[in-house]
Amino acid sequence: MSGRRDQHDAHPPTRTEPTLGDLDRLDAPRAPSRDGLPEVSVEPRHPHARRGAPVRRHRRGWLVPLLLLLVVVAAGTLWFNQNRLRGMLPRTDFNTVLTQAQQALQDGRLDGQDGTSARELFQAAAALEPDNDRARDGLRQVGQAELAQADAALQAGQIAQATQQAAVARELLGGGSDIDRLDHAISSARASQVQTVDLVDQAQQALAAGKLDGVAGAGALYQRVLRADPGNAVAAHGLDQVGYALAAQARKAFDAKDTAAANASIEQLAALQPNNGALPALRALQAQTRKQDNSALDAALSQGQDALRAGRIGGAGDDTALAHFQAALKLDPDNAQARVGLGKVAQAMTVQASAAIDAGDTTQANRLLDQAAQLAPKSADLAAARARLSSVASAPVAAANADEAEAPLAPAVLSPQQSAAVARLVQRAQLAAKNGDIMMPPGDSAYDLYRSALAIDGNNDAALHGLQALPGQVEQQFSQALAAGKLKQADDMLANLAELAPGDAGQSGLGDRLASAWLDQAEQQLGRGDYVDAGQSLDHARKLAPNHPRVLDLTARLQGSR
Repeated sequence: MSGRRDQHDAHPPTRTEPTLGDLDRLDAPRAPSRDGLPEVSVEPRHPHARRGAPVRRHRRGWLVPLLLLLVVVAAGTLWFNQNRLRGMLPRTDFNTVLTQAQQALQDGRLDGQDGTSARELFQAAAALEPDNDRARDGLRQVGQAELAQADAALQAGQIAQATQQAAVARELLGGGSDIDRLDHAISSARASQVQTVDLVDQAQQALAAGKLDGVAGAGALYQRVLRADPGNAVAAHGLDQVGYALAAQARKAFDAKDTAAANASIEQLAALQPNNGALPALRALQAQTRKQDNSALDAALSQGQDALRAGRIGGAGDDTALAHFQAALKLDPDNAQARVGLGKVAQAMTVQASAAIDAGDTTQANRLLDQAAQLAPKSADLAAARARLSSVASAPVAAANADEAEAPLAPAVLSPQQSAAVARLVQRAQLAAKNGDIMMPPGDSAYDLYRSALAIDGNNDAALHGLQALPGQVEQQFSQALAAGKLKQADDMLANLAELAPGDAGQSGLGDRLASAWLDQAEQQLGRGDYVDAGQSLDHARKLAPNHPRVLDLTARLQGSR
């Protein structure tokens, strides 16, 4: 190798770094190349880039949060619409089970253990998709259907079935006021069922003892059982036995000529069993017997009136007015003419007693008044005659004390205190009569107050006149009550009149008017389905006019409605 060096090595040239020119002018419009060479595009160099290091592009900072927000919104949308989105996917098994469940619900197959009931199928659908609203709603509908069926079972007296269905409804619905109401009703029905068993025992005991009628009788007890439990076979059979016994009683009474007892048994049978097979024959026998009795009744009433006109009032023998009217009343205990006839007998005896008092025959007067009191114990005329007799009877004692035994009978002289007491009693009696307190309350009624005054002064004109005027006041108050529609008050007034003036023939017409009013009310009550009150109104009318055609018609209509 030569030791000579090149002259260029002695002065090595200074290194010049290549430059790219003004980078800021890269974006400016370029002039056409003058040398015809292709243009070269040079990327601007990052001011902080190291020499030789790759140049990184600048990323803008707001893109990352935006992307995260979009991800969150998409996830929320998927979460809240998962059921709808799930429904967009094929769900062959779920839809099949749900369709079968809805069909079972429509068919009424609510519960079971074979997998085909609505409850089981909806539960299976819910197991496939626990959050599905259709499955949950289906189970709720099954619960409501179970609740409705439990109500129906309870109404039909099927307490065990109602209890089971109510328990299923509670499981599906989770409780509620309707479930609580049903549970309370089931408890009440179960308690009533226990009471029904006791009633059956009581009815059987009453039937064995021959006690058929009345509130505690076998018939009424069996009826109570059937009202609480219409399907009770024991009570139905027991009621048939009561009907048979009543029919036998009626036939026995007809054989014994006891028409009243026979009629009572027939009416009891009709009330208990309107469709009893023995009733038609008994009704025919009743009509035949009534026809025979009517002939005998008419004869007894006619003979009684004849004896009354002839003055054969009472005494020994069968040809007196008293005997004939009593015979008529035995044939028909509710016969108004017979009762009026006995009232007239009592009046006649009272008149005879007054004549005996005037004649000084106190013994005969007492005897007649005692007989009259058996027929009409509350007669106003009888009470007045009693007062006169007591006053006259005390006169001889006063005369003997004054050594005037031979003097004419005269009432004792009253002290000022006694006179004042009589005046107060009469005033109170007049006020009581005005207020309608004729026979009640005891001791403070107009009747009792007038009698108290006469017990002090048997000849007091105000007391005598007030006592004997009571029947007229009662009749006036009866008409006022009837016009105002106060039928019970009119009933009371008519009963008062029957006691005060038992021989008044005008009472028959008043009774017919009141009976018609009761029948009108019964018809209105029957028309609006008020069978209980209609029966009570009909009973009032029957007592006043038992043979009234409307009574028979409404009785048949009421029994048919029941």
